[in-house]
Amino acid sequence: MARPYTLKRRAEQQAQTRLRIVEAAVDLHGSVGPAQTTFSMVAERAGVQRHTLYAHFPDERSLLLACSGLTMERDPLPDAAPWATIADRRERLRTGLATLYEWYGRNAALAACVLRDAEHHALTREVTELRLGPPMAACRAVLGAGLTPTQQAMLALALSFFTWRTLTRDSELAPEAAVDAMVAAIEGAPS
Repeated sequence: MARPYTLKRRAEQQAQTRLRIVEAAVDLHGSVGPAQTTFSMVAERAGVQRHTLYAHFPDERSLLLACSGLTMERDPLPDAAPWATIADRRERLRTGLATLYEWYGRNAALAACVLRDAEHHALTREVTELRLGPPMAACRAVLGAGLTPTQQAMLALALSFFTWRTLTRDSELAPEAAVDAMVAAIEGAPS
């Protein structure tokens, strides 16, 4: 009867090691970015040998998928569906942008590194599109309902992480003021 317990314990240890590896990689992705993160760096940060890391993640893609999956599981992008029930377009925009900007604020360091690397690192771009593409498309669809093409363009600008960062970090606007500025820009865009 000792054998099943031993197998269960071993499986738990393997799961803990895997989680430690993923958390180490996420940590590195938020400081140096996924494109500059090497398996050696992850192994060192996780306190494992490289062969252990490769036993769990045979390639960079499998590690990036695990990292992005854990990140989205712990703090998913906002669900845009409830915003569709807000009849007043201005209030819908304000609610959606405020919720998205709160998420950006909680995930600023990691998002900055990942989105920067997605510009030039094909695998980071692929995984970013996989994880962020559908929820961001839902945000655009719900918040963009009834907008003119020019307003749609302003909405795309408002939804950008880099716009949020420029408004809040570089221009030092409070989050509410950043939301108000973008709602006004969307609403005031010419037809």
